[in-house]
Amino acid sequence: MTPPEPILSVVVPMFNEESVLPLLVRRLRGVLDDLDEPYEVVAVDDGSTDGTAAGLSRLRAQWPQLRVLRLRRNSGHQAALLAGLLRARGRYVVSIDADLQDPPEVIGQMLDRARTDELDIVYGVRADRSSDTGFKRWTAGLYYRLMRRLVGKQVPAQAGDFRLLSRVAVEALRDLPERNPVLRLVVPWLGFPSGEVGYLREERAAGRTKYPFSRMVGLAADSVTSFSAAPLRIATWLGLAGVVICGLLVVVAVIAWFAGATVTGWPSLYVAVLFLGAVQLLCLGLLGEYVGRIYTAVQGRPAYFVATDTAGEPSGTVTAGEPSGTVTAGEPSGTATTGESTVSGTAEGAPARDAAGSAQVTDPALLADTLR
Repeated sequence: MTPPEPILSVVVPMFNEESVLPLLVRRLRGVLDDLDEPYEVVAVDDGSTDGTAAGLSRLRAQWPQLRVLRLRRNSGHQAALLAGLLRARGRYVVSIDADLQDPPEVIGQMLDRARTDELDIVYGVRADRSSDTGFKRWTAGLYYRLMRRLVGKQVPAQAGDFRLLSRVAVEALRDLPERNPVLRLVVPWLGFPSGEVGYLREERAAGRTKYPFSRMVGLAADSVTSFSAAPLRIATWLGLAGVVICGLLVVVAVIAWFAGATVTGWPSLYVAVLFLGAVQLLCLGLLGEYVGRIYTAVQGRPAYFVATDTAGEPSGTVTAGEPSGTVTAGEPSGTATTGESTVSGTAEGAPARDAAGSAQVTDPALLADTLR
């Protein structure tokens, strides 16, 4: 008997979360079973190196609604989240992290809010972050203030990646050409009707954080450069300031020359050289950041490669360990992806590209040339 199409999909990206899996399943399954709605849980294994893959396979044998999507390598939190969102089949799709800092019990409230108010997006907003360190609260507040100033007031304050999306919103994400979108900024930018549900942020249930300071800095840099040209404008203003200061120094030098005091001028020269050098290096760095993004976009490499997807397999099937030879990268275009190369029709024999930018070859001769 074919299971009914899920009304709700829950996407859980995870990387080395073996220790938290039993707690996650206990709480998440209890919440979803009580909703009395057809659902699926899409666990995205982002190239874990511990026992996460084996643990998910064992759990899937006991939990028919659990679906395991395994990426070939660690592609990063945002890429893993995007992979799960684009492959989820539910009418509503909720994304939640595996660490249980975002409580699964709020999912029912988000679903009710979306249906009652006819919303396409419902954000989980952190009403209290007392479980975080003072430094993390301060940096998070600074990040959201900066993003709201650069991107706009539509970015909800204190809203991470715990959100509900309607099928319409997910399909809008699929149509975006970006390879590595920052979802907490892209989703508000879509402009769909949205609402918020507040909750208390809890401490991590087990394990250690997979988002250290370096990754937070990287997320902030990606957020700024993906959504605003403000750094380039800052470089322009710094260049103008340098020109003005140099002009003033020229005037000072001319006056000093007429006054006969041109022997002792090394401090001003020293300061001018340092200032101009610093401004030039900063501007080159900012330009390089944007040129690097253009280079990455021109390369067209997908953000992730899918190794296995248990969708359509019997729930008792164990798929832990090595990938099954699937070569599909990114989001499928409606074709099978188990055990063989994914193929889809294209004009003139050219390789098609799916929503994540992955090439899908259909002509056998072209496939042979590509593999060669």
